[in-house]
Amino acid sequence: MAARLKKDEEVWLAQPPSRAALPLLILAALLSSALLFYAIGDWRLVAGFAAMLLAIAALMRWYRNLYPPQGAEGEALPDWTVARAAADASNMAIAVTDRAGRLVCASDLFGEWFPGYPTPPGVTADGALSENLAHAARAAWRDGVAKVESVPHGAMRLDVDIGRTGRSEDYLLWRFTPMRQPSALDDVNRLLTGEAGRQMGEAGVMAVLIGGEGRIRAANGAFLLRAAGRIDANITGRDFASHMRVDDKGRLFLAREQTGGLPLRLLQVPLKRASQASPSGGAQDGPMLLLLIDEPAGGGGTSALSYIETLLSLLPFGLAMADRDGRVLFLNNAFARAAGLRIGDKPSYPGDLVIREDQAAVADAVRRFAVGPQMSGDIAVRLRIQPDEPTALSLAGVRGLGEAAVLLSLKDNSEESKLKRQVAQATKMQAIGQLAGGVAHDFNNILTAIIGHCDLMLMRHTPGDSDYDDIQQIKSNSNRAAGLTRQLLAFSRQQTLRPQVLQLPDIVADVSNLLKRLLGESVRLEVSHGRNLGAVRADPGQLEQVIVNLAVNARDAMPEGGTLNIQTYAVPAHKVREMRQEILPAANYTALRVSDTGLGIPPDILSKVFEPFFTTKELGKGTGLGLSTVYGIVKQSGGYIFAESELGRGASFVIYLPVYQGADIEQTKAQAPARRSDTWGTGTVLLVEDEDMVRAVAERALARQGYKVLTANDGEQGLEVLGGEERIDLLISDVVMPNMDGPTMVAQARRAHPDLPVLFMSGYAEEQLRKSIDIANVAFLPKPFSVSQLAEAARDALAMRPAAE
Repeated sequence: MAARLKKDEEVWLAQPPSRAALPLLILAALLSSALLFYAIGDWRLVAGFAAMLLAIAALMRWYRNLYPPQGAEGEALPDWTVARAAADASNMAIAVTDRAGRLVCASDLFGEWFPGYPTPPGVTADGALSENLAHAARAAWRDGVAKVESVPHGAMRLDVDIGRTGRSEDYLLWRFTPMRQPSALDDVNRLLTGEAGRQMGEAGVMAVLIGGEGRIRAANGAFLLRAAGRIDANITGRDFASHMRVDDKGRLFLAREQTGGLPLRLLQVPLKRASQASPSGGAQDGPMLLLLIDEPAGGGGTSALSYIETLLSLLPFGLAMADRDGRVLFLNNAFARAAGLRIGDKPSYPGDLVIREDQAAVADAVRRFAVGPQMSGDIAVRLRIQPDEPTALSLAGVRGLGEAAVLLSLKDNSEESKLKRQVAQATKMQAIGQLAGGVAHDFNNILTAIIGHCDLMLMRHTPGDSDYDDIQQIKSNSNRAAGLTRQLLAFSRQQTLRPQVLQLPDIVADVSNLLKRLLGESVRLEVSHGRNLGAVRADPGQLEQVIVNLAVNARDAMPEGGTLNIQTYAVPAHKVREMRQEILPAANYTALRVSDTGLGIPPDILSKVFEPFFTTKELGKGTGLGLSTVYGIVKQSGGYIFAESELGRGASFVIYLPVYQGADIEQTKAQAPARRSDTWGTGTVLLVEDEDMVRAVAERALARQGYKVLTANDGEQGLEVLGGEERIDLLISDVVMPNMDGPTMVAQARRAHPDLPVLFMSGYAEEQLRKSIDIANVAFLPKPFSVSQLAEAARDALAMRPAAE
């Protein structure tokens, strides 16, 4: 009151003088002058005195007009009633303090959360927390804003925002907001305010979600219409009890329906564990879903249960009800799907849904929630349809529904389980791919030595010699082993591709004659091509291998004979969208379909056909790498492959390769000039290889072609040889070596020999090493290689020297 009176006094003093003020000042000056003249008798002194008084009055008038005090006319005093009403309309606790730290205004919600209206920062008994808030207040006075997050208060956690406000910024505004914590309550909130909430209202069910503090968080339209009179009413944050009344018989009614209306049956569904501390310090239940149903005259729990069953059948998540003896009374379609039941089937007990080891735990949990205090909780169970994957079964005790005593909830996590299996499968495939690439690299070094020595021995023998056929057989078997390593690299997507722009019908035509011999007399081959096929960019040799592998598998699936159909057709982007395929991006594709009329693939095997070393063939008749190689080639070519099958009606494999843009330019680049057949050469070659057996065979092969060969075990020795007096015409080096690898050695060697031709060789794929060997004037030779292939690669690498110079 004193502050308000002081403010009123300032306003009164700030009022401008009235129209009669000037005559009064003149009259006062004349009276004072008359008294002075009477006392001293000097009229000149009296006139000066009167003029001085008038001048002082004029100066005061001018100064007050120039600098009006606070609270002058035109400036409204703070109306705290308006501020309080605005604060109550915002669903947050608000308080205002002045410079002296006094509370000058607060919302009703602030008083409910903090009884007695304590002055911030004294809203908590925690000394450290109060000091935290006081420090934030000082920061707000200094910087204009401050914030303290996650302030504990009962069952809530509050975010405190502090800001300087007012025309002169002489007040602090404190805003206390409950922290937003995402939970399953959001799903219930959306449920009540969506289509399901509307259908509940049409079924005569009013649904309300309230928090542990007893305030409404969400409600469906039926409750809004009857409790507030309007379906669009905003009652969020209001006290739920204020909308209800209880008569002298203990029956529950809506407060708005003073007369008439049916009593309501209240079903409480706890959404969290009970006994949570409320903001005021008392023990209250946590958030819960309240269902209000009109109870007809003479009605009992059975009537209410029929309403509840109608409600539960509309909900999108799996719910069921059981009695005190554990018998299942009702379950909705979502629960049946999650439990793996057919629509219409109903188990006798919840334990019938789980494996034998979990039945006792489920029965004990149902009994405990049925007869004990009203509470909710979760247990982990293993369903019979998924015995290896635990699933959460939620239980909640309910009262007032006759026989129903326990509400059960089961989430359909089949899609989640499918994603987990896909991630595990992808991780396993990646690990096996890395292992396959490493094994292939080491094996390629061994095969390089074997094939090279075979070639050298064949040069000393002629057909007809006793050893010639044996050596030829060793080389043939080595080449078969090299093909196996290429399959491993193809599966791991690490093989060296030589992509070209091509048409799929051309590849099919090239391989058709071979397929006819492979399929035999009992299998008929049918080939058809579509129109307007776009060109694709892929390795023609690898595509031929894809077709051959698929055809051989189809032949083995038709032991009694049948038809193998190969089709090519265009798939434009709009058709891809119509397919609604999640894996296949919308683009233009050229498709290759290989289908047969064989036995088909069982569903449990269809998901494993692309796994490495998985085969259904007899021992010794298959490596299990055929389809995994196909998968690796297609994926490395930027395409997609899908398997389709129906038992007894054959199987189909469909490959989608993206249509390549700029085909004409790429085809021109792909036309390489014909190679010369002469591989004889001259000059000095530096061979750097850490594997002794590969270095020995390569040295002999190059020496037989006329080159002078210098050798080194690693990159460091190679640099020493390069720094000698001998002029090196060609550097042939392995890529991966101990101490110093090939690319590092070449990078240093190019500083002194910028035009030196380099030929890299490696058991790893060129694409896998592309980043490390991205050096100008460099060629690549994959292992294993023959003597003639090494000679041709050396000749071509030396041919690049004039262009570099």
